[in-house]
Amino acid sequence: MFKISRLATLLIASALISAPAFAAEKGKPFATVNGQPISQSVFDAFYAEQKTQGAPDGADLQNAVKEELVRREILAQEAKKKGLDKKGDILGQIELAKQAVLIRAYLSDYVRANPITEAQLKAEYDGIKANLGNTEYKARHVLVEKEEEAKAIIAKLDKGEKFSELAKQSKDPGSKDKGGDLGWSSPNSYVKPFANALSALKKGEYTKTPVHSDFGYHVIQLDDSRPLTPPPYEQVKPQLQQRASQQQVENLVKDLRSKAKVN
Repeated sequence: MFKISRLATLLIASALISAPAFAAEKGKPFATVNGQPISQSVFDAFYAEQKTQGAPDGADLQNAVKEELVRREILAQEAKKKGLDKKGDILGQIELAKQAVLIRAYLSDYVRANPITEAQLKAEYDGIKANLGNTEYKARHVLVEKEEEAKAIIAKLDKGEKFSELAKQSKDPGSKDKGGDLGWSSPNSYVKPFANALSALKKGEYTKTPVHSDFGYHVIQLDDSRPLTPPPYEQVKPQLQQRASQQQVENLVKDLRSKAKVN
């Protein structure tokens, strides 16, 4: 299924097929290949895209774009000679590509007409800061499937066995080979039962009872804690802008979808 988030990515990352190949064929041709004109609008669109990708403006670029479009036209003509433009699957792909260009143009136009304000971005930043809290923790854990396994690990810790050794039996592939180390994170980075248990620990302590989550049973140890200093607003503003634009597009698509009549 073509998900809404993909539509947002389409706008932000410009990841789909570029517009030049499907630009309108009307208007003055800039070249003719075997009697078939290539419109000036196709040339202009392709030329503009090359410049946005960093190609220097000038005669060299104009010549390179012309040669590339001529080659494309030659290949397209050969494909038509073989009747490929009449095949159902090819027609479907062409239609999808045209649709993708229209979608990108529409979403770009929508975002330009409805810019994200500075106040919106700062409110989002303040909300994220508040959600992170004031402290981050350096934790490690062992994740097992059964409560009895977690209790056995706690018993071994009580007898003085090393947490890093016991972590080798963890179900968490990202931390088991690092002694269970999860690095520095705020509690809100974890599922609620884990976060609550972690926040209640003092430095050097481990949980005396297994902590149950949707992933299994955890034994958690707090290695250290420190005040959380979030990055300044200006540093994360580009990411906030991207996130807000993606959310804006998702909301738009949801609204349009709710109003659409689909049989």
